[in-house]
Amino acid sequence: MTNHTAPDAHTMTGFLGWIERAGNRLPDPVFIFFWCIAAVVLISVIAQAAGVFALHPTLMDATGNPQVIAAESLLSADNVQRLLVDMPATFAHFHPLGYVVVVMLGAGVAERSGLFAAAMSRAVNRAPSALLTPAVALTGMVGNLAADAAYVVLIPLAGVIFAAAGRHPIAGIAAAFAGVSGGFSANLLPGQLDALLFGITEAGAETIQPSWDANIAGNAYFIIGMTFVFLPVIWWVTDRVIEPKLRPLDDSDVLAGASAATRDPSGELSNDEIRGLRHAGFAGLVILALWVFLTIGPGTPLINETAAPEARFNPLYRSLVAGFFVLFLASGWAYGRAAGSVQSHRDVVKMMSEAMGDLAYYFVLAFAAAHFVAMFNWSNLGLIFAIKGAAVLEGSSLPDAVLLSLIILFGATINLFIGSASAKWALLAPVLVPMLMLLGISPEMGTAAYRVGDGATNIITPLMPYFPLILVFCQRWQKDFGLGSLAATMLPYSMLLLASGLVMTVLWVLVDLPLGPSAPIGFELMAPNSP
Repeated sequence: MTNHTAPDAHTMTGFLGWIERAGNRLPDPVFIFFWCIAAVVLISVIAQAAGVFALHPTLMDATGNPQVIAAESLLSADNVQRLLVDMPATFAHFHPLGYVVVVMLGAGVAERSGLFAAAMSRAVNRAPSALLTPAVALTGMVGNLAADAAYVVLIPLAGVIFAAAGRHPIAGIAAAFAGVSGGFSANLLPGQLDALLFGITEAGAETIQPSWDANIAGNAYFIIGMTFVFLPVIWWVTDRVIEPKLRPLDDSDVLAGASAATRDPSGELSNDEIRGLRHAGFAGLVILALWVFLTIGPGTPLINETAAPEARFNPLYRSLVAGFFVLFLASGWAYGRAAGSVQSHRDVVKMMSEAMGDLAYYFVLAFAAAHFVAMFNWSNLGLIFAIKGAAVLEGSSLPDAVLLSLIILFGATINLFIGSASAKWALLAPVLVPMLMLLGISPEMGTAAYRVGDGATNIITPLMPYFPLILVFCQRWQKDFGLGSLAATMLPYSMLLLASGLVMTVLWVLVDLPLGPSAPIGFELMAPNSP
């Protein structure tokens, strides 16, 4: 790949150059967490010595007064013992870990059997020529259900298909990149990202309300809304702003791009692949019917009929992690059997094992994040900051829409330097989630606001892990296409996606629409109780 790198690939100027230089000085996100742990230890020692405390808004002590939450030193004997003795439990009980592993076991089969690649190819190739751009963008956003597969399959394929349609291939790559990465949180269904983020949200929410349970459909309506807001934005920017300004390709450029195509430019699927998609669709309908039966059938195992009305569907929502595992597993297996990529159950086990291999880095990151979150909670600093921060914000009388807009802009800014969605949210959620809950804003709304800011600037920072890969895809078609060219191409998408996401969030809050099933914008603290 280095042979294709343009001379200016690592020497940007201006604001983007500053981002590149500043970001390159940052350590790996794993070590960012380790440095944050060191900082929390130091602050906890100072805070305990200074007698820092806050009054819990919902817990009362034995005398009926608000319970005092005092800062605790992480170097105390009890906390050192807890760190060393409970280290395996701290890691294993990290909320997102189980969610992600379960979903990825199924998604690994769907990806490696070829289901995700075939489905994305079919969706794009069957689109009418006039609707090619929105088809690519929509497939990119929905393709996030396939995690990294959308980056490595759809984006280069979009360039090939645009070229076959007589359009500029880099415009296709840009549209796909904007959909996959700029619209990272937009989708028509909850998926792996929802499981990951809400696992982290749950850990933060439990510091205020220990009984709060994550509902991975808690942003379902919001992310569907994002999909239909972002789709025309990407369509308009691609067709009216980006493609008209791209330099026409010469013969050598076109030859280089064609030789690097991952699939025949026609993009036609084989008969086996088409049959596999049919079988996968049938398997998906069977799983959907099964979940409906478990919800409304005899005994209603996924409905808690004895709970309060607002909590009756909680078992259904919490079963969605298992639901996606079974859906991906069954659909991927059915596709593979029909397409020939799965010969026996041993192939399925191998695919699931390889999917766990893909999570190797995430496991390391999760180990560091789990201990940061846990130690932050042991010190009581997160809860104290949240209580005092909520009091300051409440005194400022900022409208909810303005406060959430500031969170979106803050998330978009730090996203320029730390690309991992889970790493950023693990750092922010322990303070932001409880603080917003104290202000009457639900954990689901805080998560939704974070997602808007997290996606918009993915496509302009060279520190996004797939940014260099996208550059290589572009250089297959235009050899002198540099890092600055890619950043400049994606900047209009980024700015308009951020602006439209902000406007959508403000309107959503003003109209007070639910974010998902049983997921309102507002939040009411439980009545104070005694320990």
